[in-house]
Amino acid sequence: MGGTHHFALRVYFEDTDTAGIVYYANYLKFMERARSDMLRAAGIDQRATLEAGEGVYVVAEAHIRYRASARLDEDLRVLSVVRAVRAASCLIHQRVMRGRELLADAEITAAFLKRGRPARQPRAWVERFERLKGEGVE
Repeated sequence: MGGTHHFALRVYFEDTDTAGIVYYANYLKFMERARSDMLRAAGIDQRATLEAGEGVYVVAEAHIRYRASARLDEDLRVLSVVRAVRAASCLIHQRVMRGRELLADAEITAAFLKRGRPARQPRAWVERFERLKGEGVE
């Protein structure tokens, strides 16, 4: 564990606008899928926790910079690195890449909520996030 989580995806027609490029909001969807996959790989069961009423992660902040456009049928990767783990949130750096080309660069703050209010993350999850935390060196 630690380092960078890689999530592969392909651009489908539904991801593009009338100009044939990926619609800007879809990069956020790609990043969401990658974060969910990273949590699953770390052994965090978001669904069971949600269904038990024990809490849920929500995006509290998203800072994103778009650098280049992706197009229909291209293969992309979302690289995710946990940068900081706090009592009730995590800071995750995410990059959408086409090969070695950076398309979008984002800092996402995921907050843990219980009954709609910020709450401490489960201790076991904090420990897993700490193990995931890395510098993102490939």
